[in-house]
Amino acid sequence: MTEHLVTLVNPNKVHPPIAPYALDVLTTALERAGFTVDVLDLTFRRQEWQGCLDAYFATRRPLLVGVTVRNTDTVYAFEQRPFVGEHKEIIDAVRRLTPAPIVAGGIGFSTMPFALVDYFGIDYGVKGPGELIICQLAAALAAGQDPATVPGLIRNTAEGVLRVPPAVLGAAPAHPTGQFEPRDWQVDGALSYRRRSGLPDKVDNLRYYQRGGMAGILTKNGCTYRCSHCVEPDAKGIRFARREVAAVVDEMESLTDQGILDLHTTDSEFNLSIAHAKRLLSEVVRRKRADPASSLHQLRLWVYCQPSPFDEEFAALLAEAGCRGVNVGSDHIRPDLLAGWKVTEKGSTYYDFADTERLVRLCREHGILTMVEALFGMPGETPESMRACVDAFMALDATVTGFSLGLRLFPYTPMGIAMAEECAGVRTVAGLQSNTATGPIVLKPLAMCSGPVEYERQFMFDEHGEFRLVCYFSPALLPDPAAAADPTLRWSHPVELLWGAIDPEDHHRVMLPTLAGISEHDNNYADNPFLTSLAGLGYTGAFWSHWRGREEIMRKAREAGLVAAADG
Repeated sequence: MTEHLVTLVNPNKVHPPIAPYALDVLTTALERAGFTVDVLDLTFRRQEWQGCLDAYFATRRPLLVGVTVRNTDTVYAFEQRPFVGEHKEIIDAVRRLTPAPIVAGGIGFSTMPFALVDYFGIDYGVKGPGELIICQLAAALAAGQDPATVPGLIRNTAEGVLRVPPAVLGAAPAHPTGQFEPRDWQVDGALSYRRRSGLPDKVDNLRYYQRGGMAGILTKNGCTYRCSHCVEPDAKGIRFARREVAAVVDEMESLTDQGILDLHTTDSEFNLSIAHAKRLLSEVVRRKRADPASSLHQLRLWVYCQPSPFDEEFAALLAEAGCRGVNVGSDHIRPDLLAGWKVTEKGSTYYDFADTERLVRLCREHGILTMVEALFGMPGETPESMRACVDAFMALDATVTGFSLGLRLFPYTPMGIAMAEECAGVRTVAGLQSNTATGPIVLKPLAMCSGPVEYERQFMFDEHGEFRLVCYFSPALLPDPAAAADPTLRWSHPVELLWGAIDPEDHHRVMLPTLAGISEHDNNYADNPFLTSLAGLGYTGAFWSHWRGREEIMRKAREAGLVAAADG
């Protein structure tokens, strides 16, 4: 038996492939703690994953197996494709092949960790950043100690799925589920994560780059904001855990040294905690100026931002550091809708549409591409408010404008909590929807449930254990709002309204939700033919930066045999 081997499994089979950054983070931390780490990556083995598992565990006996769950599902209200069933199939196979305990984590897992520990039938789980907790768990197992001593660890016990209270938060943490806690104590901010390519039993970052077009880079964890539809403050923590600037830029340079030139920030939003973001960009600029041979001169950086804060100094630093594109989540223009939706920790709004206009203008002046995104369907949304937002966003003339419709609800978002409280276990709420619902969707607040497993499960499963992903659309978007009481409604009418609000001459610069028959394209992410074609034809960078050339790219893809004659 290899007493100090930890095996990390990536069960994600969706393409275009996204490198499992979390496994590089965990590998770095575990190796520094003295463990040997193998990465068993099934993304490129999705047709023969069972044989891959059989061959691996025939010769290895790890101390611990870790599984990353990046997404529970597509998170798109018009696709509603769950991934956790496929993940469970893989986890069940692992359990048959090794007696090693299994721990799961990842951002998707952290949205409903108690329910997924129960559903997967695994031993442990980690909510939020996992690099310190997994090292402590592995050390406890290696020493024969009780894992109940590991702070923050979620355990599957005879008494149910329980979490070890983190002593760092005091004797009585705010909530036994870890709901809306700070998680900066779970992060080693000084650690520079090792990003490797071409090595056996490790994440192959260059291969992912060549097949997916970008690599992730994390500058900080957590988010201090409280946007009503967002999982990240709860899942990642309510305080910023900033990484040391030198450690981040070292990691960036190691990637560009490997020929991985397009890097995308994986922060909740890059410009929140803008002083830290400016220090990081300044360090990239300093290294480029100091060393004309540095591979950072080839860096193409892509970032997520909110409309504010974003000033002239920040735009200039982005441009000099090598930023090619900014993806900004403006979401809407109506102050009455944004109030209570896009808010700070204290509940106040932190931008208006003028901030979005300034961001797009500054980016244009500095040669930076922009994608501006709107999200329709929050409570109070009407055809009139949607049309006003469309008109204003199109007038921005961003590189690409994206319009989404409908929201996937999760247990610990403010909106998910509010919907459960409004249902109170006895009624449905108009607008709650699932493509697989067989009856009214009636949620219960946590206080009415037997525990977090029951509470979290209802956002993914129905009472019979079948998948039922809970989404929400504003009833006022329908001609007859009373029709929103039907939980299986497909909401084609507001999609048609949205398409009708866009001049066909502008379709080349707009992303819209799609329904069968409304377009020759499918705008969902998972296994999307346009996105997989980009990789097959050698395109890199943010996929939206190529959107305006979509028709020509798809023509080339058809000629190359990458997609069938009919797209999608």
